[in-house]
Amino acid sequence: MGRVASAGDNAAMESCQALLQKNVLDRRRWRTRDELHAAMVFWTEHTYNRRRRQRALGKLTPVENELAFTDQHAAIAA
Repeated sequence: MGRVASAGDNAAMESCQALLQKNVLDRRRWRTRDELHAAMVFWTEHTYNRRRRQRALGKLTPVENELAFTDQHAAIAA
């Protein structure tokens, strides 16, 4: 990300936090912090990072981009 207190950084983080709150936190009441933490990690890894396409990544999801980057480096190393 950019500099400290950068408006672009804040907007991206606030957008992510809003989606997390809408899709995980506000869905139900959580009995324990561990249960909530597990739900947040699951949502981030299995929904947010696998469905959210980014213009900066050529309309790939973060997972697709990482796999392409890893495959590209493996081909170079071989």
